[in-house]
Amino acid sequence: MPIRNVARVTLDPRTPVIVGAAQYLHRAESLDDAWEPAAIMERAVRDAANDGRLSDLSAAQSIRIVNVIGWRYRNPARFVADRLGLDTSKLELAETTMGGNSPQSLINQTALDIQRGDLDVAVLTGAEAFRTYMRARKQGAELPWPKSSDDDEPVRIGTELTMNHPHEQERSIYMPVQIYPMFDTALRAADGLTPDEQTKRLGRLWSNLSKVAAANPHAWIRQTFTPAEITTTGPTNRMIGLPYPKLMNSNSDVDMGAALIMCSVGAAERLGTDRSRWVFPQSGVDCNEHAYVSNRDTFAHTPAIELGGRRALRLAGADIDDVELIDLYSCFPAAVQLGGRSLGIDVWERQWSRTGGLSFAGGPWNNYTMHAIATIVGELRERHDATAFAWANGGYATKHSFGVYRTTPPAGGFRHEKPQHEIDALPQRQLATPDDVVGAGGQATIEAYTVMFDRDEQPELAIAACLLADGRRAWATSSASNTTTAMCSGEWVGTEISIDADGALQL
Repeated sequence: MPIRNVARVTLDPRTPVIVGAAQYLHRAESLDDAWEPAAIMERAVRDAANDGRLSDLSAAQSIRIVNVIGWRYRNPARFVADRLGLDTSKLELAETTMGGNSPQSLINQTALDIQRGDLDVAVLTGAEAFRTYMRARKQGAELPWPKSSDDDEPVRIGTELTMNHPHEQERSIYMPVQIYPMFDTALRAADGLTPDEQTKRLGRLWSNLSKVAAANPHAWIRQTFTPAEITTTGPTNRMIGLPYPKLMNSNSDVDMGAALIMCSVGAAERLGTDRSRWVFPQSGVDCNEHAYVSNRDTFAHTPAIELGGRRALRLAGADIDDVELIDLYSCFPAAVQLGGRSLGIDVWERQWSRTGGLSFAGGPWNNYTMHAIATIVGELRERHDATAFAWANGGYATKHSFGVYRTTPPAGGFRHEKPQHEIDALPQRQLATPDDVVGAGGQATIEAYTVMFDRDEQPELAIAACLLADGRRAWATSSASNTTTAMCSGEWVGTEISIDADGALQL
């Protein structure tokens, strides 16, 4: 039975706990009043310290940064520590590897470090000032932000995963905006929907997401969009990759950051933090799909989400139907649908976002989920009997990290698993090269596709994942205007096409 009144019980002093959480948005009018990412992180950390009732941060032993994309500091933790007035010679200065899974993975790793006795107080933070970075590029201005020396490397938390098959790279198929729309065409076909039916469904899904952001004081875009506004294309909502107009894509044009302060219970008590505000990580799981999209068994299913997410819930003694607070990673509609299916969440009926997602709350590259968890911390304090579940995603629905949270301590301590060997044993498809395709007669069937558009709203590149008669997968692309235009109408999944020796798609 869960312990309801933490203030009255004796806890294992090595139990990891989140004592402070904060988010900060900086809406600069120009480059003159813009902040660099380290400054945004400093503000978020100071706010998290205030939230945790910490008078100072001198007890911190580690500054752990979620990988920053918009400005390459080399060692961003050094600049954050300096801004906080901390002695860097006494600190672990760390940064995660790339990926939107990183914030949850970082919490999992920090919880394990605390529970093992390797760490007592850690500051976790991340920020992007990508809006300012892009503004400066457009103006031809040089930003006066610092960088550390080439030999000043942070401690690296996490393991890099190569996610692009050489053949995918040769075909220039490597951007999330190309691949997530392909997942959605595969999902559409699997559900037997027409393109028009799918458009209406996605409009409703993302309209509901915008409603969450409109009520979130930490969201970058606090506006409710109707389904028609989501799906109608035009100058401010141009098509990016069929079937996704701009409003269905992650919004990286933000300057925002978040921070969490994690402690052992023993340290939290010594520092005088308020027990009534503690939030406990219950369990965590980290895993990934088959690393290359080319080798996935299908574009319409994510078995690593199913296995990893359900494992995290089981480790916490929870069932998804009993979880009150859910945040699914929402870079694109396909991610939400794949996550919902794999986890048993009806995303059309249940509330699955706590923030408004990466399109509306904001998509600060790798750090979105830290904002989601900071939001969850605040909500759990208001709903002490609730259970929260977060899924973070990196790559092309590739890297997954899961966490379960409550205001009560976990029975038996924080539990964590990496069930990668189980996922690696699942079915994989072999990838056929263009030469292999020609040798097999050049005939294939489209299983998933998209059409990429240019900034003038014209279709410029068709991309298709295809299956040969023997089950191998092959990639095909075309920039021919008659092909790209044709593939913008109707359903092409299941269509037989030809692929030539250059990998060109022939209708």
